[in-house]
Amino acid sequence: MDPRQAAQSRPWLAVGQEITSLLARIDAEAFAGVVAAFADKDRRWFFSGQGRSGLAAQMAAMRFMHMGRMVHFVGEVSAPSIRRGDALLIISGSGETPVSVGFARIARAEGAQVVTLTHKPKGTLAGIADIVLPVPVETTEQFGGSLFEQSCLLLLDSVILSLARDMPDAHQLMLHRHTNLQ
Repeated sequence: MDPRQAAQSRPWLAVGQEITSLLARIDAEAFAGVVAAFADKDRRWFFSGQGRSGLAAQMAAMRFMHMGRMVHFVGEVSAPSIRRGDALLIISGSGETPVSVGFARIARAEGAQVVTLTHKPKGTLAGIADIVLPVPVETTEQFGGSLFEQSCLLLLDSVILSLARDMPDAHQLMLHRHTNLQ
């Protein structure tokens, strides 16, 4: 069966093909920059995003916590103030979301590093960020920003995978930090 026909009859294959195509176009140097930013085990990280991008950011923050990184999700009641030496990761497809742009400006004013995943590498947020990982969404059959959000989660899981390669017993350590209050 032709891959296009298979994708039409089985929509999960169409989603998989879109993700595979997008991930094949990721800039390896930009990805390496994100990995390098997360290499500092002592840095505090703040994660943010609005809507479904925020949900992807929350899932990524959880995994970084499992790795032993100090992470906070912006807006949670236990999130402290951001300061010099900290870093803020923002997921924003448009790169223009007013709340996200505002958070990036605050972080920069405090001396924190700003990292963003966006499909608008020339947008306002990218102009503020220290590190930009472009997520090259061009066309999609999926609704809204689904392809962007799915790809961001996979890219951040890939950062985890890259960092975990240098950790002895990474899976065991991460499992130990997984919640037991559920």
